[in-house]
Amino acid sequence: MLGSGDLKANLRRADQRRKLRAYGLIAPLFLFLLAFFLIPIGAVLYFSISNPEVATMLPRVNQALENWDGKEIPDEATFAALAEDLKLGYANQTLPKVSLRLNYEVSGFRSLLMRTGRKAKRMKAPYKEAFFARDKRWAELLYWRTLKANESRFTLHYLLQALDLDLQWDGSVQRAPAEQQIYINNLERTLWIALVVTLSCIVLGYPVAYMIATAPPRLAKLLIILVLLPFWTSLLVRTAAWVIVLQKSGIVNDVLLGLGLVDEPLALIFNRTGVYISMVHILLPFMILPLYGVMKGIPGDHVRAATSLGATPRAAFMQVYFPQTLPGLAAGCLLVFVISLGFYITPMLIGGGSDQMLAYLIAQYATKTANWGLASALAILLLLCIAALYPFYQRFAGAGGIKLG
Repeated sequence: MLGSGDLKANLRRADQRRKLRAYGLIAPLFLFLLAFFLIPIGAVLYFSISNPEVATMLPRVNQALENWDGKEIPDEATFAALAEDLKLGYANQTLPKVSLRLNYEVSGFRSLLMRTGRKAKRMKAPYKEAFFARDKRWAELLYWRTLKANESRFTLHYLLQALDLDLQWDGSVQRAPAEQQIYINNLERTLWIALVVTLSCIVLGYPVAYMIATAPPRLAKLLIILVLLPFWTSLLVRTAAWVIVLQKSGIVNDVLLGLGLVDEPLALIFNRTGVYISMVHILLPFMILPLYGVMKGIPGDHVRAATSLGATPRAAFMQVYFPQTLPGLAAGCLLVFVISLGFYITPMLIGGGSDQMLAYLIAQYATKTANWGLASALAILLLLCIAALYPFYQRFAGAGGIKLG
């Protein structure tokens, strides 16, 4: 017979084996979340504050400027340090990268560094006069203060820039000039477009979901297929189709002109109207399906019981049926709103210059100007907007109960 000690050891080993099997089952899910969610979000957070270029590629001048007060042009030793850094940076081909980074803050800094770097190996003391002779911009405090502002490996510059704020060389924060305040306006436009599209999907999707949920089974299956049909077509193809349908010589304008409802073709494309129409068409299934899933599970006896007790059809619907659909409505709103925030292709193809959303700027900075820091900061701005929606979703998703009396 086994002693109590052996029995406990066997139970402990069995419990460990169960835990290992459980961990093995969830390991693929954890790896999936790590690879496709946690690491990308962590990378975005890192790039939004990462600023290693000046500290690592111009180390000598960075050290020389450490105690500089920023009030006067630096001394000869600082110019000598910069000459050495430029000489090595040009030889090691690191100068283009740091010059591009500084050019994000001061236009023309890239050409200044590259032109000076090409001649740096020929410069001799006194370096201060040699730099001034090479380019008079080295006598301006703006460029030296920009070097000073980027002495740290981490910076809040991108995050503040995404909020239309400027981080000054001395660490103070100011509002960006009026002509550079574009990001908050773009965010407001993005939120507004997403809100209008979400409300439009509610107005159109709720009756459709109700009709499908209350229709006979055969008709309901056909209607569900029609709702799912757009998913079998590429988003790009659907957007391109709207370009054809909404143009001045398109189907919509031809029908309106043929019926005599308008005297001339309407401007339905390359403006906000076209963006709304196409986005609502694309996102409407994401509102209908969650609503249908919830409505299908609501017993019809509830409304009939309310009407039998003297409630009017409107009162029975608003006080008994509608509250039970709130979880589906909240899920649909969350899906439509979140997806709308990240729309890029549809506004780019159908909207005008004033209809582009924040995703357009993120793509521009990530692919065309290679400004990963600002692209990451704008992505975090969108991420925070999405995170702010979660408490509202929790509130309305948990409100789907019948409250009588």
